[in-house]
Amino acid sequence: MRNIKQIHQPHYAPIRDLVTYGVIPTRTLDYLDPFLFLNHHGYQVYPKNNQGLPFGPHPHRGMETVTFILDGDIKHQDSTGHTSVMKAGGVQWMTAGKGLIHAETSSEEFMKEGGPLEILQLWINLPASHKMMEPQYKGLDKDDIPTISKEGVVVQVLSGSVEGTQGPFESVTGVTFTTVSCAAGYSWSMDIPAEDTIFFYIVRGNVRLNNRSIGYRNLVEFDYQEGKLSFDAIEDSYILLGHCKPLDEPVVSQGPFVMNTEEEIYQAYSDYQRGLFGRWNF
Repeated sequence: MRNIKQIHQPHYAPIRDLVTYGVIPTRTLDYLDPFLFLNHHGYQVYPKNNQGLPFGPHPHRGMETVTFILDGDIKHQDSTGHTSVMKAGGVQWMTAGKGLIHAETSSEEFMKEGGPLEILQLWINLPASHKMMEPQYKGLDKDDIPTISKEGVVVQVLSGSVEGTQGPFESVTGVTFTTVSCAAGYSWSMDIPAEDTIFFYIVRGNVRLNNRSIGYRNLVEFDYQEGKLSFDAIEDSYILLGHCKPLDEPVVSQGPFVMNTEEEIYQAYSDYQRGLFGRWNF
């Protein structure tokens, strides 16, 4: 079994009326290379005639965003022309690359009718060689994402290959990423290369991991070593589980940009101000 190095708890950081927990970074953890950032929005119930998600048009460069919709919906628009509305169970994978502008808001239906909402967004670093690649976007509904189903366990395979099931999203960094829904009393295990960083975040429920009970909204950091990752669900649980070889490159981030040097950050702001991130036509 992989040893647990540390368990990190998020900090509460609401955005307007949106319940938000900052999972990465925190005062105990800067990032888990190449996983840079995770915000956990919700769970909450929006009333009718609400303002929806507050993430209007803003730029990104140098990283990827992976957005998980557990409840509610999210309306995506970006300066490369992509638009979509993803509902519960759907996932969005956006590669910012050299730069784009996007917005993440709620659908007109959700703002009118309200309802439950829970959304998570993860940022994954891009290697220096791909920081300036062309932007890409792909959004898939729940039914379009392949799963591995066993008694008490359903695993969405988003990227990479797990037990012969290939994920539909292509990761520039070679990330293998899954979501795991595990009913109480059942278990899941994976073989993960010793050199890979493991990303293990408990969104809902409570699991037993290395003979430790760990509850929801906890990020588990593991040592780099040989050994299987295996856990049992004490309660019905939902976990973000991924792994990837670290990039081992300098990380310089400021606001929506993630680059390798301060000079590249200044250039990103300059390029954005000069309109090089595309036009916002919505």
